[in-house]
Amino acid sequence: MELRQLEYFQMASRLRNITRAAERLRVSQPNITVAIKKLEAELGIQLFDRSQKQLALTPEGAVFLNRIELALRNIQDAVLEVNDYKQLQKGTIKIGIPPMMGAYLFPKIFSSFQKKYPHLDIYLHEEGSMSIREQLERDELDFGIIILSGASNHLQLLPMTKSQIVACVPESSPLAKKPFLTKDDVAASNLIMLKEGSFLRQTILGRFKEQNLSPNIILESNQVVTIKGLVASGVGISFLLDMVLEDAPGIAAIPLEEPIFVDVGLAWKKDRYISKAAQSFMDFCRDALRERKTKEHHQKTSAK
Repeated sequence: MELRQLEYFQMASRLRNITRAAERLRVSQPNITVAIKKLEAELGIQLFDRSQKQLALTPEGAVFLNRIELALRNIQDAVLEVNDYKQLQKGTIKIGIPPMMGAYLFPKIFSSFQKKYPHLDIYLHEEGSMSIREQLERDELDFGIIILSGASNHLQLLPMTKSQIVACVPESSPLAKKPFLTKDDVAASNLIMLKEGSFLRQTILGRFKEQNLSPNIILESNQVVTIKGLVASGVGISFLLDMVLEDAPGIAAIPLEEPIFVDVGLAWKKDRYISKAAQSFMDFCRDALRERKTKEHHQKTSAK
């Protein structure tokens, strides 16, 4: 039994698709198919039910997956810990970040961190907040900079800033002159929404459902620049965090009648080994947050 066979089986189980598993692992599809068949032959059981349209685990396969998940995680942590002792000045940090925060929040953090730790490599994975949470729980990422509301208790959270979900409307629209947007305003508008996997989208659609509102969604995109361009051109209205609308020509940010505030910050999985590289990033974020709070306190004191 080889470690690679177990890794192939684990990824195929998670994605329920041999082709997608091959793409994620950057190997050919036949490699994964052959490895899984050899694993089944060695174990003397069938791991997957191949009679279904979608790849599905057999009961024996599900039991085997639960056991090897822990084993593979322990092996991964052991390799990380050994590398820390061997290469104290090198390291890699994998961070998941939604496109909205990737464009407007992370660059400020990254530029300062890179100056302090130029020898550390950061790999960014752009996904929606919901997808990033899942990847954190599967040990595929070290950190996620996400909307923290409703996060699993398996994740450790470090709130960094608070933001408000606001409606983005064209400056030329009559809605731009309103103090807030009502559900009737939303019902009468064409909406441009973020795609599935976005916590912001889930939150907004949840609010609509509570209000028995059937929104008219005409376009979906995960590109914030595209959404802002469509709104400014008068195609429709959208909903984004106020942090991304500080410099948005042609767009007015209007609060909702019932405001929605969310905490944005750093998330990582509890009880997981943290490499020295990852620990340095965590400490950096904590120090930056502490410095910002001290600065804000001094500004308030001076104003008095």
